[in-house]
Amino acid sequence: MTEQTAYSIHAVDFTLTAIGRIASDYPDKFGVPRQPGLAPAGRAILHLLPPFDDPQAVRGLENVSHLWLTFIFHRSPARWTPLVRPPRLGGNTKIGVFATRSTHRPNRLGLSLVELEKIEIKNGVRLHLSGHDLIDGTPVLDIKPYLPWVESHPEAQAGFAPGPPPGYQVDFSAKAEAALAQRDDEESLRDLIVQVLRQDPRPAYHQDTPARVYGVSLRDVNVRFCIQGETDGIRMRVVGID
Repeated sequence: MTEQTAYSIHAVDFTLTAIGRIASDYPDKFGVPRQPGLAPAGRAILHLLPPFDDPQAVRGLENVSHLWLTFIFHRSPARWTPLVRPPRLGGNTKIGVFATRSTHRPNRLGLSLVELEKIEIKNGVRLHLSGHDLIDGTPVLDIKPYLPWVESHPEAQAGFAPGPPPGYQVDFSAKAEAALAQRDDEESLRDLIVQVLRQDPRPAYHQDTPARVYGVSLRDVNVRFCIQGETDGIRMRVVGID
């Protein structure tokens, strides 16, 4: 006779404490790259909060180039649904939430691989990051070093997103060029605008409204752009930087 043991599964609640908050180039959800690494010019600073802002907590981190950040999608609704509509599939096809990286998750947990640029430990601890996908104010729950020798699997299958999204041409109007020329961060801001817009940050359901002018907040400016061309000839036209 085979003996069977019954296991009772109970919901368990955990209390999580933010160890830091993000100050980011992305003030709003619209325009944030849909994956980390797609906009290397994107900058952020992770400010560690007391009591986690002890310099001893980051000792040795200066020898690490990339970090895993566990964070909260704090601007996403608390409710979740088992099916979501990934923008990569046009915003119409439904797929299981656990087969996607949707922000509408049961616990609103996010995981992002970012590059560590430098560490400051005077008057607190600040980690300077690049290539991120985090909104300003994002609560960070944990930091772990990225280990390429065990965590890089180029041969892995990636479901409905087997490769990077297509990149579109981005150009600037004379008015936008003039606005850029007045900025101390002209070069880095231009790179950020190009890297964000070339991915077409519009919601998938707006793909058929080419005449519309959109605005995306990057750093301290509002970048206004529109779509020109059709199908494979699409390009993003920056019409203003306010």
